[in-house]
Amino acid sequence: MKVKLTDRLLRALTGILLAVALLQTFTVSDYYIFNRFDQFNPAFIISQWMKKAGLLTLPLAVYFNRKSCSDISKYILPPFVVISLFTFGGFFDITAITESSSAADIVYAHINEFIPKAGVQLLFFLSSELYLAICALLFVRDGIKINIKSLRWLPAAVASVTPLNIFENFFDIADFPQDSPLRFGNYTVWHGIAVVVLFGLAACTYLFLKNKSEGDKDKYLAAAVIILLIQYHSKDSVIMGDGYNVYHTVFACVPLFICNIGMYVVALTIFLKKKTLYAISYFIHSAGAISVYFYFGRPDISDYGIFCSYSILYFCFTHSLLFTLSLMPAALGRYKFRHRDAVVPLIYYCIVLLLAAVVSAIVTSASYDFSYGGYTLSESEILIPNYSFTQINPLPFYVPEWVMLTVWRYRINVLYLLGLYAFYVAIFYAFNYILVNCFMLLRRALKRLKTRGQEVENGDAGAPADDYKEGAESEAAMTDISKEK
Repeated sequence: MKVKLTDRLLRALTGILLAVALLQTFTVSDYYIFNRFDQFNPAFIISQWMKKAGLLTLPLAVYFNRKSCSDISKYILPPFVVISLFTFGGFFDITAITESSSAADIVYAHINEFIPKAGVQLLFFLSSELYLAICALLFVRDGIKINIKSLRWLPAAVASVTPLNIFENFFDIADFPQDSPLRFGNYTVWHGIAVVVLFGLAACTYLFLKNKSEGDKDKYLAAAVIILLIQYHSKDSVIMGDGYNVYHTVFACVPLFICNIGMYVVALTIFLKKKTLYAISYFIHSAGAISVYFYFGRPDISDYGIFCSYSILYFCFTHSLLFTLSLMPAALGRYKFRHRDAVVPLIYYCIVLLLAAVVSAIVTSASYDFSYGGYTLSESEILIPNYSFTQINPLPFYVPEWVMLTVWRYRINVLYLLGLYAFYVAIFYAFNYILVNCFMLLRRALKRLKTRGQEVENGDAGAPADDYKEGAESEAAMTDISKEK
């Protein structure tokens, strides 16, 4: 009875902690400190970073019973939580408003800072108490013994939740002109590196997991999902404090960009293991995540900064991980995509696109009335959230405005929406065809290497009979994959 009660309390308190942590990301202060080493106590900054690692280790310890994560949590987290309680300094007074802020910036800040100072304080102290309570219950559940080998996972946990704006402590983006070779842009060397990282992460993850037990696969995939969600929600705070790419208000945090929705869908896919979710993740979100890597958008509507700016690091990290997690169930043999499985994903994408278009129009229309301190946003300052690219075409060509639909004060280009849907559907099908055929070639090559390695060990490499057998096995493998397709 005591064990069951402890487990229930752990699950409940951890769930509350995650909810509180999510709310904290909607405060400017949450990530504002990480690219301002010179303005805040270093001990406090490190403590807050370690608490982010706790958002990874605690769920794994509580919901997946990972003893290594339990050891790290109960012995490493409490000291940092206590330190943060005595070193927060001006943390609660953080605002995005500066002496150089324009009237529009002040309006934006008023929108973003919708959680008052008292609310920020409440969330901070509540989360601290929850951290300490959960760690105490882990001592009750697992005892005081610690396996020192557990600590080898600590650097990985801390590194995986690194605040990606931390590198901005070492440079000032204003020092880099637009034509600087360090700036990220389409078809630059940094673009090429991003593509290599995208495919490299997927390949390495597959090779790492393919021979693991099903239980271990579940735990590693769950850890990857939690890391993805932690890094994804870091954007909430950064948007409201410093801005992400061209976005600077909390409305950009609404998950109606197709890949933003994908972060949640892939998490549900990994945890719930439902066929419909597998199909949506594989067919829609893997292709959606990769599509932008071929063209990162028109330069006039994108501002990623230099290669180590938060905007590009966040984008590449989250989209590479989304791509990888969307593919893993199929790559690991947990799901076989059939063409008939595309029906629900295509309906899902249609609904998302329509919803994104309507909500984009509503936000833009409402922003005509946004004001503060007697100043109302001008037409050039109104918000264009562009959810799922429904307002601004990211490609460098014009779409005629032949059929327009007015939603409140905003006119939606229906022809553009139809073209956008058709364009992405074509991408989804093309990606599926290319992916399957590339996997067939890779599998055939791996089988051939494996067979030849066995031949060398047996001392009969190059035997005609074995060559024939190798070819037959490869053709069989291709037939299997074709059936899966």
